[in-house]
Amino acid sequence: MGFPGIHNKVIQNNIELEQFTANYSLNPEAKAAVLYTIPVVFHIIHNYGIENISDAQILDQINVLNEDFQKLNADTSSIAPAFQSLAADCQLEFKLAKIDPLGNCTNGITRNASPETYIGDHAVKSIVHWDPSMYLNVYICADAAGLAGHALVPSAADTLPGWDGIVLAHDYCGSIGTSSPFTSTVLTHEIGHYLNLQHAWGGNNVPGFPYLPVADAGNCAFDDGVLDTPETIGWQVCNLSGMSCTTLDNVQNYMEYAYCAIMFTEGQKTRMHATLNSSIANRDNLWSSANLIATGVNNPSVLCKADFTYSDNVVCVGDTIWFSDVSYNLVTSRTWTFNGATVTNQSDSLTYAVYASAGSYDVKLVASDGSNSDSLTEFQLITVLPSGGSDWFISEGFEMAVSVPNLDWYVNNPDGTAGWEVNNAVSYDGSSSAYINNLGAGTGQTDELVSYPIDASGLTDIELEFKYAYSRESSASADNLKVYVSNNCGNSWVLRKSITTFDLASVPDTSVASFVPADQTEWKSETITNITSAFFVDNLMVKFAFTSGNGNNIYLDNINLFDPNTVSNREFSKLDFNIYPNPSNGNATIDLPSGFKASGIEVLNINGQLVEVKSANTSASRIDLNGLSPGWYLVKVSNEDQLFSLPIVVY
Repeated sequence: MGFPGIHNKVIQNNIELEQFTANYSLNPEAKAAVLYTIPVVFHIIHNYGIENISDAQILDQINVLNEDFQKLNADTSSIAPAFQSLAADCQLEFKLAKIDPLGNCTNGITRNASPETYIGDHAVKSIVHWDPSMYLNVYICADAAGLAGHALVPSAADTLPGWDGIVLAHDYCGSIGTSSPFTSTVLTHEIGHYLNLQHAWGGNNVPGFPYLPVADAGNCAFDDGVLDTPETIGWQVCNLSGMSCTTLDNVQNYMEYAYCAIMFTEGQKTRMHATLNSSIANRDNLWSSANLIATGVNNPSVLCKADFTYSDNVVCVGDTIWFSDVSYNLVTSRTWTFNGATVTNQSDSLTYAVYASAGSYDVKLVASDGSNSDSLTEFQLITVLPSGGSDWFISEGFEMAVSVPNLDWYVNNPDGTAGWEVNNAVSYDGSSSAYINNLGAGTGQTDELVSYPIDASGLTDIELEFKYAYSRESSASADNLKVYVSNNCGNSWVLRKSITTFDLASVPDTSVASFVPADQTEWKSETITNITSAFFVDNLMVKFAFTSGNGNNIYLDNINLFDPNTVSNREFSKLDFNIYPNPSNGNATIDLPSGFKASGIEVLNINGQLVEVKSANTSASRIDLNGLSPGWYLVKVSNEDQLFSLPIVVY
């Protein structure tokens, strides 16, 4: 299992639980008509893809669970005659939590952006994990470690409580949305494991733990610990006349793989009830009166929080963004407020916004249930980029970048921890660079540094050069840097370069100290020449994506995007220009490099609107900033062949 000493503890727990189950099954109270209510929270781990399923799909899954575990599913009439008398109402009820571990109201659904969604192993549980003695944690991901779903059995969950919970691929959740009725019983199957049921042929499929492969002829020698389920090798097809171990198989059992599951047996019901009355993995606390009060599952549904999701928060002018009201609970009306956008379905739960001008915009939602109301305002939530770029190249040494995001670059930091930022103390050949404080960041966190659109239309060739410095922490480090380009304002990206850990390292491993490159010998250079003509458009974008893998820091500097056929394009860079004072509260001076004959200077605000135009043909030029509102501005200096963008802050 990868954890020394854990295996023996799991075996010990399993022996104890099996003995408890045997004793419980002899107790007349085991047949009592008790409805066990289990509080559930769904954690949707997504990367803004289709795995970010709707609340409606979650609610549908809850309905499926309650039908399956209470024998309310309409297809019970199709149970094979030999097993109809054994089909059980398991007396289990599943309800979404209404109070979170901090005592706040919740709808029992959380959403977290992480590339871990594409893996879906136990690591997703470190992103968010509610107390497993109070809640059944279900994780919805793009993938579930290559399975439809997986769960820890109680003996393992008691030993590894941080792993207690169920991971489910999004297309196996419920019967609607990205899933279907055919795949809707997978969570029922996984909750069977969660409550100590084995597969019908024995064993389970918990990643990292032993299991019996389905349909293996040797499975007749094993048992699932339930007397009224016949021995079987296991089925992947719905053969209702199958007799794999001499007797008729219960192929329609939820703990089979045949995908025609419609029943549990009375023996399985007793085994699950025994688990719910055992202290192993605290399953006995889930349904206690005190816990039902603490999790609020029986509280009346009233509006307690306004909330919304959205399809994207960085778009270009003219792109459409959808916003979905996910306020809870029982919303009857809502009012959206979008500044600077044309809105469709302004009062509906799903609305669409199109922005006509570049800039940053707030979004506000007021939700009501008719008696109560709540509001949520996300300030500067939406960044709208120009639909076409004006600079046709990049020359970025970060010398004039106070921070990122700025007017040249924005960052995507979905986990909210360490991401790309400006380091004003480290550089390849100046004083600044972009870097990620990656030491101790863990694994699977992807952070992106993304350029604003660049006008590359009319070019015949493009090359991208950059410098980087990186250190592994050890030979086990697995970080990587990927470079992408987009020709549709970031709606889709094409990989142009992937540099994995060993090739990425520019120095020997640094295991203790935070890595800082000492000189230019500790940097590497990279040139990308496979940017094809499909990207010679007026809104070309470049993205540097770094994924953490227990390594050390990474630095990025001297990014140059240019046409190698035009020599003059490389004669000057941003490092040759200087604008001062910066920040400024009045006039500013631009020092132009020798030989650069400026034909014009423009000052634009953060929305891309022109606020000043000045002609210039000297080695220095003054620009008037008096009267401008405080904030970021972009000074554009051009000659016949080149255009440079210089940021300045007015205060």
